[in-house]
Amino acid sequence: METTDATAQVRGWFTGRLPEGWFTGAPEIARDREEIAVIGTLPDPPGDMDEAERAALVDGLIGRFREETRERRIEIAKEAERRFRQKVSWGVTCAGRTVMFTTLSVPVMTRLRQSERQVLDTLVAAGVARSRSDALAWCVRLVGRNTDTWLADLRDALQHVDRVRAEGPDVNSQRMD
Repeated sequence: METTDATAQVRGWFTGRLPEGWFTGAPEIARDREEIAVIGTLPDPPGDMDEAERAALVDGLIGRFREETRERRIEIAKEAERRFRQKVSWGVTCAGRTVMFTTLSVPVMTRLRQSERQVLDTLVAAGVARSRSDALAWCVRLVGRNTDTWLADLRDALQHVDRVRAEGPDVNSQRMD
């Protein structure tokens, strides 16, 4: 879990570094140990139209933004990766739809018991997932979607622990002779 100050520093850097006009406001920054995800909000499309036309318009706006900003996003990501020593992924939100252009896929080592592996194998056999890895990712997304409030409370509590720890004494500078 990253400290609030470190994430605020990353958020500030990206907000200052991104070209004006890309997004309607400051981008959302999601950060873990491996990756910084930058998700900006595009202006909602104007006008009244049916649902299919609106969905196609949103797809077009997102696609245009992705293509027109690709070189600058790569340049900014490389700069950020050198500065913060983390990979950068990009995404946008438009009309309530979020699309990630790039994401880092990180292998996670885990040991599963047979009953847990059977759950994954059932998802693969049913065509819900292509592999055990996909099935595990599906399960994690399902839990995350169904426990958003609880996970948000847990993240807030961890940030509080980080703040309290940062305010405590510096144990590295104190010698116990």
